[in-house]
Amino acid sequence: MLYVGGHGTMWDFPGNPDIARIGDAVHAAGGVIAAVCHGPAGLLGLSTPQGTPLLAGREVTCFTDDEERASEMADVIPFFLQAALTERGALHTHAGVYAPHVVVDRRVVTGQNPSSARGVAERVVALLNGD
Repeated sequence: MLYVGGHGTMWDFPGNPDIARIGDAVHAAGGVIAAVCHGPAGLLGLSTPQGTPLLAGREVTCFTDDEERASEMADVIPFFLQAALTERGALHTHAGVYAPHVVVDRRVVTGQNPSSARGVAERVVALLNGD
C-alpha cells in the first residue's frame, strides 16, 4: 500500500478509520506499507495486531519541519508531521531540505519528499521481489 503525499493528506489521512483499517490489514497480511512526502500522515493511525503504534521503534522519514518552513506552509498545516511521527515512537531520520532520502524498516518504506518518490518505488519493488 502506498500513501502518497501532498499537503492535503495532513487533513485527510489522520483520524480516518478506513485509511487505518486498510493499512493495518495490508501490514498484518505481510504486505509492504510505503509513504512519501506527507503520505506518512496515513501511518499515524496504524497499529500492530497487539495494539501498539506500527511506527513505534521504526526508522521513518517524511516532509520535514524545515521543509515546511522553506515551503512557507508552517502556518497553514494543522501539525508538523515530523513531530507527530516521533510522538508515536518513530525514529525520524532526514537528509537536507528537499534532498532525496528513503528509509526501509522491515516492511515499512518511507520517503522524505517528492525527490524521494523514485527511491521509494525502487525499495518497494525490491521488497515485493524478496530482495
